[in-house]
Amino acid sequence: MSDPTYDIERYLNVRSAHSAAFAPDGTLAFLMDTTGTPQVWSLDEAGAWPAQHTFYEERVTFVDWSPERRELAFGMDEGGNERMQLYRLDPDAGVVTEWTGMPDAKHRWGGWSHDGEQFAFASNRRDESVFDVYVQGRDETGDEAELVYEGDGWLSVAGWSPDDTRLLVHEAHASFDHDLHVLDVETGDLIHLTPHTSEARFQSPEWAPDGDGVYVCTDHASDTLRLERIAPGGSDRGGDGRGDESGGDGNRDGDAALGDLFVVEDGGDWNVDGVVVDEDTTRVAYSRNVDGYTEITVGEFTAADRIDPFAEAELPKGVAGGVSFGPDADRLAATVTGSTVNANAYVVDVKTGEASRWTHAATAGIPEETFVEPELVHYPTFDGREIPAFFSTPDDATDGETPVVVDIHGGPESQRRPSFNAVKQYFLNNGYGVFEPNVRGSSGYGKAYAHLDDVERRMDSVADIEAAVEWLHDHPAVDPDRIVAMGGSYGGFMVLAAMTEYPDLWAAGVDIVGIASFVTFLKNTGDWRRELREAEYGSLADDREFLESISPINHVDEIAAPLFVLHGANDPRVPVDEAEQIVEEASEHVPTKKLIFEDEGHGFSKLENRIEAYRAVVEFLHEHV
Repeated sequence: MSDPTYDIERYLNVRSAHSAAFAPDGTLAFLMDTTGTPQVWSLDEAGAWPAQHTFYEERVTFVDWSPERRELAFGMDEGGNERMQLYRLDPDAGVVTEWTGMPDAKHRWGGWSHDGEQFAFASNRRDESVFDVYVQGRDETGDEAELVYEGDGWLSVAGWSPDDTRLLVHEAHASFDHDLHVLDVETGDLIHLTPHTSEARFQSPEWAPDGDGVYVCTDHASDTLRLERIAPGGSDRGGDGRGDESGGDGNRDGDAALGDLFVVEDGGDWNVDGVVVDEDTTRVAYSRNVDGYTEITVGEFTAADRIDPFAEAELPKGVAGGVSFGPDADRLAATVTGSTVNANAYVVDVKTGEASRWTHAATAGIPEETFVEPELVHYPTFDGREIPAFFSTPDDATDGETPVVVDIHGGPESQRRPSFNAVKQYFLNNGYGVFEPNVRGSSGYGKAYAHLDDVERRMDSVADIEAAVEWLHDHPAVDPDRIVAMGGSYGGFMVLAAMTEYPDLWAAGVDIVGIASFVTFLKNTGDWRRELREAEYGSLADDREFLESISPINHVDEIAAPLFVLHGANDPRVPVDEAEQIVEEASEHVPTKKLIFEDEGHGFSKLENRIEAYRAVVEFLHEHV
């Protein structure tokens, strides 16, 4: 007997609980979308009935307990515009205080001070194109925040030093090129910790418990991310720019400016992509990304600054993150999701690794055993490389009759990982296969792989999509005449590029908030992110002719399959004009459908909009595929 089928609305009502954080008294706060958008909830023990604390139509984007009081910080934007504002919540009285109140500016949470009297954040309120660092008292609102450092790029605050006199500041020049700085809150002096000449990531930074060093996941001297410690030496920037970029190639012996930097944990062929340190106990948790799957190890630092491991967290197979230590660091919370497991908060015993599920986000009555686990495959591409991908087929797939959705991730420096995807499970339940490639340019496989699609090599990643379809043609289950390209953001560009470069391969295409023209995209994207994106795609000043040559809008006549384009009117990343122009041009010669949401941005966060969007996608594919 075959499994029952469910409609798309049912799948989109599968809920998620995530972003869990412990209070000093052991209460767990988290975000859950039971009401249709993520709101703040809390509970006191595993499986307890949770309490809801916020009741907005807009999405809440983060939640963080005060270290000293029963109060929470949280963030929220409006209509998907990403201009997050900061708020304080008294969960017992139900009182919310708006801290920032500057809706034209973005605010990026930087954490509570240890006494809970103040907090730090980065914001572009002074100049839309750059981020400054601010400190604000918990009782202050509006423009009472103190500007402690004027930035000149993409800054975020990574946390307070143990004595609350310094802030760790992260600076992104490009997705794979970062810097770390230490900011003296009183004087405004900025010490550059990571001078380097070639691109390097410095991510997930954490203060050492004694405040005399920083742990960070970095690839400054390796292809993959390693957990290393940096002593706070380096060059004094004095507030006047990026600092001295001399200092060799970032290795321990050849780059004295990096100070006493050494490897704590090497992930081998895989990234050590996250670390969390408890200052009071010196306990630590770090994660490895192994072919997309997360492995979390817990332990404590030794006197030699190595890690004495306790156990590996016994979590469901999939993707885990958002780790937060509980009181006394005897347990930690993490968000876990898998291909067959919707996102929930789990709590792990630090010493044994045993995990218990604390939240029970509903699966809309759909039995979990009907969810399909993918197969991890590798397929050959034009230059002999093997491209990793996840391939899922319906349980009752018939040879030669299965339509397939090729679902292409965004980024481009992202990675398709085995996390729960309600739309994917709908497709599988209704007879479609789903193929999810990690083409060149994806993260998770080393920085050399991630740079294979930079600027002039952009179309090599599109050729990897063509190779994926050729691989699917040889698969016995697949109907080669019913293959669909679907993707969002940069994945939307990949859909349009694949349909213009290889028009005969596709039965249909679905472009969600995608890029039609790199020139108009770079002109119109948010001022704060243009430089960051030009580092990946090429600049308007130097690469305009090339950008024109690869933009799908300039090859739109090649599209031969029906096209559906969806977008949010408030999208600050890929402005909605990208959707308007590709639909206007393509509709002259192929069946074209457009759906714009006036109250959404870069993607669809409201449940009613998601239902409308993906119901329309399903109807479009039923009609044309």
